[in-house]
Amino acid sequence: MEPHRVILKVSLILLLINSVVTQQNSEDQPAMLDLRSSLGLRARDWPRKADTCSWTGVECQDGRVIEISLSGLRRTRIGRLNPRFAVDSLANLTFLTTFNSSGFLLPGSIQDWFGQRLSALQVLDLSSCSITGPIPISLGDISGLNYLNLSGNSISGTIPSSLGKLSSVSVLDLSGNSLTGSIPSSFSALANLSSLDLSSNFLSGSIPVGFGLLSGLQFLNFQNNSLNGSVPVQLGNLSQLIELDFRHNALVGSLPNELFSSLTRLQYVVLSWNNFDGNLPDELWLMPQLRMLDVSGNNFTGVLPNATALGNAAGAMFVLSNNSFYGTLTSVVLNFHLIDLSNNYFQGPAPSNITRNIGTNVAGNCLISLPNQRNLEDCELFYARRGLTFDNNIAPDSVPPPLPRPASNSKKRVTYVMIGLFGGLGFIVLLVVVLLMLLKLCDKGNREQRTASIGPVPGGSSPPPKTSINFSGLGDSFSYEQMLQATSGFSDANLIKKGHSGDLFHGKLEGGFPVVIKRVDLSSCTKESYVLELEFFGRVSHTRLVPLLGHSLEHENEKLLVYKYMPNGDLSNSLYRFTKLEDDSPQSLDWITRLKIAIGAAEVLCYLHHECIPPLVHRDIQASSILLDDKYEVRLGSLTEVRAQEGDNHQNVITRLLRMPQTSEQGPSGSSSATCAYDVYCFGKVLLELVTGKLGISNSDDVTTKEWLDQNLPYISIYDKDMVAKIVDQSLIVNEDLLEEVWAMAIVAKSCLNPKPSRRPLMRHILRALENPLKVVREESHSSGRLRTTSSRRSWSAAFFGSWRHSSSEAANVIGQTNREGVNESARKRVSSEIFPEPADMQDIERQDGN
Repeated sequence: MEPHRVILKVSLILLLINSVVTQQNSEDQPAMLDLRSSLGLRARDWPRKADTCSWTGVECQDGRVIEISLSGLRRTRIGRLNPRFAVDSLANLTFLTTFNSSGFLLPGSIQDWFGQRLSALQVLDLSSCSITGPIPISLGDISGLNYLNLSGNSISGTIPSSLGKLSSVSVLDLSGNSLTGSIPSSFSALANLSSLDLSSNFLSGSIPVGFGLLSGLQFLNFQNNSLNGSVPVQLGNLSQLIELDFRHNALVGSLPNELFSSLTRLQYVVLSWNNFDGNLPDELWLMPQLRMLDVSGNNFTGVLPNATALGNAAGAMFVLSNNSFYGTLTSVVLNFHLIDLSNNYFQGPAPSNITRNIGTNVAGNCLISLPNQRNLEDCELFYARRGLTFDNNIAPDSVPPPLPRPASNSKKRVTYVMIGLFGGLGFIVLLVVVLLMLLKLCDKGNREQRTASIGPVPGGSSPPPKTSINFSGLGDSFSYEQMLQATSGFSDANLIKKGHSGDLFHGKLEGGFPVVIKRVDLSSCTKESYVLELEFFGRVSHTRLVPLLGHSLEHENEKLLVYKYMPNGDLSNSLYRFTKLEDDSPQSLDWITRLKIAIGAAEVLCYLHHECIPPLVHRDIQASSILLDDKYEVRLGSLTEVRAQEGDNHQNVITRLLRMPQTSEQGPSGSSSATCAYDVYCFGKVLLELVTGKLGISNSDDVTTKEWLDQNLPYISIYDKDMVAKIVDQSLIVNEDLLEEVWAMAIVAKSCLNPKPSRRPLMRHILRALENPLKVVREESHSSGRLRTTSSRRSWSAAFFGSWRHSSSEAANVIGQTNREGVNESARKRVSSEIFPEPADMQDIERQDGN
């Protein structure tokens, strides 16, 4: 009987505990059920019959709800059809300290009762919830609030000065809204504030002088507004400041030395695209922890400091482009991790090895014997206006005269030349006759297909002859006035960058919806530059293409294309990014995110190459064309250069007759005969940027980049994983397993960079390899002997390693050679298919691994 008594006692205790909890929950249970109903949440996350304290994202203390997180929860189908800011039930949760709905759609405005009823609130995160309307004044009455994040919404109106009463707040983020007016001077009373982000609004006026009282401020971000006036010297009192970002405003004046003399913890200073002038303060070069200084797009002038004045700055990244700096350059600039001196007025001879430093950009200056410099007249005028001496003995753009051809006195050589000349003419005549006969056999439909810029949607037949495009089906049609209003009249403050097919501007549509607007000036760009892109969007659709939201075509000389705004910009400016961490390690994308980006880019290229008929070639693959949304999902941009891959056209007929290799290395500036192999080559450079962290590899094909590739590709070996560690981005934190993934991506990258286009893997093979990186390295390393003796069609990694072994012995000879083997075209195709077979089925792979 004793065991039964024990069981009975335990049961009574459990019933008593349950009764107590139920009584404690009785006050919050109705409010939580009402909230569940009004938001339309799924029963899986918030089951109706379960204890509310067990719901996903809900935390309780002593039976009362103290924390609610809606972030990541999903609505029912009915709830998704009618999302609303329906959270009135929160007013009854008097013990609530945290409410987080980041990324959970709550269209509507914040009600006044938030500040009147939620007096215990300490954390309020309503970021990216599609909230509209003004910020209620009552929020300033929540005296215990220490974290307020309303970023990424469409909140309008002015910033209420009552927020200056939040004496406990340490983080205040109102970025990415449509706020207007000035910054409240009452913010200078926020003694506990450590992070203030008001970026990407429409704020005007000056920076309050009282901000110098915020002694604990570490992060200050006012970028992308319309602030004017000078930077208050009182900000020099912010001794704890780590990040200062004032880019894209209308700030003026010089920067006094005392502004930076006490900011010893400052790491990131971004003042680009304002109207600053004068010299850069010497203290900027001496700050001990400086990692990045960007003052591009201003009117700064003066000369660079000498080596003794640099302090620790040589290890930082400096962007001084688009200013009026002048003087000569010394070898000191080569010590910088990255320095952009483009579009200034530096003169004289540059350091001899400056072109080999991939982290240095000196285009658009007055330097001697370097390409892409200013013309002589601009340089002379600049120096003359300032009373400075300009060395014009050798013009920046001068070209040395061609060397005289040595005269030949050998009659025998003349005889040989004449024989060769007449023999060559006879061969050309015969060749022309043959070609004319071949051209007459070409089908007219094929000619139409060759001239078509892109193909239809996947699975379709060859495109019909071009007709006028129905622009009405390509998103919304906006008026030119709407576009002017969205971009503040295409102001410089809204300019993102100048592209070869048009300038890109930040914009906000009515309601504050952020967009990117491409402005195509037909006086400098051809009509084809925007028509082809619209035609592309009219025929092709994929989730990994940047969404085209609409256009404005009414203006005669300007055509405007409207795209969805990508919060994380492009890969070139997100690989290294600002964060709010204080450790000393470089702040860069982690490996998981980098692999995710590589796979996303491979997916969309695989779509273009293998699912479109005919295959489409992007022709502009680089880090800046890989756009990233708020979740770092890839959205491919820069689509102006997309063309159909040419098939058996006249050029290919000539190529086959002359037995010449097809290099197909043309880019956007070359001919339209670039093939998918060119995209693969460019993608290989993007993969190397992800592996090494070296910026600029993918956007350049100059001698410097090729030299860098020659120096670093030998470190990628299929037989030695440890070698790749010598070129891996030092800011990456990777364990042994992740290092194998890095190694695998490096292997894929090197295969993509095979000098012979026909030896590069197909995008569908690349995608499969990136999705299963460990199979690339482990199958090869564990069974390399077997791979050499078995059929390549059964090998997962043969698509990469087969070409690797072939190219390793040929690398020195392959470039510039003609095809002298005399193999016919069908034989060449068979060789190519064996080198890059379709990867084996997954079952075959697992079976091989088990042997």
